[in-house]
Amino acid sequence: MPSGRSSARAARAFPGRAARCVPRVCLVVLGALALLPASSALAKPKGPFEVFSQCPTATATTCFYLSSTGGELILHKVTIPYTKTVTIQGGIKRNAETGAETFIGALNGETLSKTPQILPGGLLGILGCREIGNPLEKAACEAEIESGQTGVTVIAELAKPASEIGISKVNFFKEEGVALQLPVKLKLENPFLGSSCYIGSSSSPVVWPLTTGTTKPMLPNKPIKGTKGTVEILEGGKLEKAVGASLVENNFSAPGATGCGGIYSPLIDPIINAKIGLPAAAGTNTMILNGTVEFASAKGVIESE
Repeated sequence: MPSGRSSARAARAFPGRAARCVPRVCLVVLGALALLPASSALAKPKGPFEVFSQCPTATATTCFYLSSTGGELILHKVTIPYTKTVTIQGGIKRNAETGAETFIGALNGETLSKTPQILPGGLLGILGCREIGNPLEKAACEAEIESGQTGVTVIAELAKPASEIGISKVNFFKEEGVALQLPVKLKLENPFLGSSCYIGSSSSPVVWPLTTGTTKPMLPNKPIKGTKGTVEILEGGKLEKAVGASLVENNFSAPGATGCGGIYSPLIDPIINAKIGLPAAAGTNTMILNGTVEFASAKGVIESE
């Protein structure tokens, strides 16, 4: 006798017909459905390849996964410690003839995790209510502070399609040149600031050309050194794991904040920009991501499923 699960599967496969099905035909159909293999889409990489579950193995030659558990973002006058884990994942397609590498976004669309990092000082650090000239907006600011909702988080979001992420596995391991270039926009989150308070945009992103080598910034910044960390070759060479890696950049510019405070953004944006020091020229900002970077052959990931 067919199981209840197989019967339910048949009902879904032939909606509206299950009740009218000829018994002998039903038995044949249900038996065939019960023997169908599980969809390959449900298969997941296992063991050390487990982190590559969102790698587009159908088109990529290499899978990429970065887990950053520390670092910092400096925007001129403000330093934001990176204390919560940021992940960057996807795949790399390498042109066998030219050696050019193209980034392919994660299957689930979460190529760059939207991880909120705490802005020290919160709302009081970037916005003084006394400086707001509009009485209604000033009162709203003071009410927000009185309610205790003064915390502000900063979230780095991709400002361009994942295909516009720059990637170079060679540069990463050689510790020279750009290893990972991210076009981002930085969202400042707080109820008072509204849902559209950003530094950078899709048309004018903040670009981080991160390196494991040494930067060459404009003054007043000084060169800083990244590192590939300690590299482990695993699974017969199918997996390269760089522990203690540090990707750095301190020669990028940042535009002014826009859209802060909703309809009152023309009043609020200038105050925030003055507090942070935006727009900020190259040589006054820094981005550091510390953690583990992993590269795996797409074939190895598939074989682990």
